[in-house]
Amino acid sequence: MELSSARVVVTGGAGFLGRRVVARLEARGCKAITVPRSRDYDLRDRAAVQRLYRDARPDLVIHLAAVVGGIGANGAHPGRFFHDNVVMGIETLEQARLAGVEKFVGVGTICSYPKFTAVPFREDDLWNGYPEETNAPYGIAKKMLLVQSQAYRAEYGFNAIHLLMVNLYGPGDNFDPEGSHVIPALIRKMTEAVASGAREVSLWGDGTPTREFLYVDDAADAILLASERYDGSDPVNVGSGAEIRIDELARHVGLAVGFTGSIVWDATKPNGQPRRALDTSRAAAAFGFRAHTPFDAGLRETVAWYRVNQDRR
Repeated sequence: MELSSARVVVTGGAGFLGRRVVARLEARGCKAITVPRSRDYDLRDRAAVQRLYRDARPDLVIHLAAVVGGIGANGAHPGRFFHDNVVMGIETLEQARLAGVEKFVGVGTICSYPKFTAVPFREDDLWNGYPEETNAPYGIAKKMLLVQSQAYRAEYGFNAIHLLMVNLYGPGDNFDPEGSHVIPALIRKMTEAVASGAREVSLWGDGTPTREFLYVDDAADAILLASERYDGSDPVNVGSGAEIRIDELARHVGLAVGFTGSIVWDATKPNGQPRRALDTSRAAAAFGFRAHTPFDAGLRETVAWYRVNQDRR
């Protein structure tokens, strides 16, 4: 697909990742970009999605819109996370097919993998068990978009692809303690501890789980490369390929924000999935993506952004 001449809808295009995707589309010369806002187009509503596609007449749909959050938010709202994500996926993809959209890029999640998956996670392992319980409704909802994509390709020849995105971080992330993921949550908590003179912070779990993180600008690059170059039914992992323990992550964040106190682990709170790390070789082979932002460099940028913007978060 030639992006410079394409008419593109980016659902979730005003969000953390979406803003980067839109900026990169503009940098490629794309002039016809539509970013639907929920007040104008409720993507859970079939008629609203139909109206969106009539108004925008897209060649390409990049579906980033999702109801997301950390362990706490997933535990508090499993029904909403399942329903809203399933329905948005079903309607945006089905109406894209009916509207004659040329290509649909579905962005899924590493949360779709089974709780106990051999590391590194390979795409062929996606169906080898049930996801980790605290985020299973969200993970399964996004996995249904993969099933729909593959079914539509098989029956209708529809060019729908599916990317399995690892945890993202970077400037502009969600730092709300009720809905943030681990990196912005740690940055906020430790920054506030420094400001108040607190000598310790309490963190969920025991610190032993591992995670993989991808800088948000790298994720946007991957989405554009896949939009341009990938046409296949197999899901594709998108990540950095680097695994880090949560207790080590906490030390990195502490150094970045200047927190020198103690970390107390609250083992009464859930750890989440024991390990997460991706095999990213398919993305390299299928559309030439490799992450290039070193973790500590990306973390410094994220901390710097939060320090400037924290009063508005």
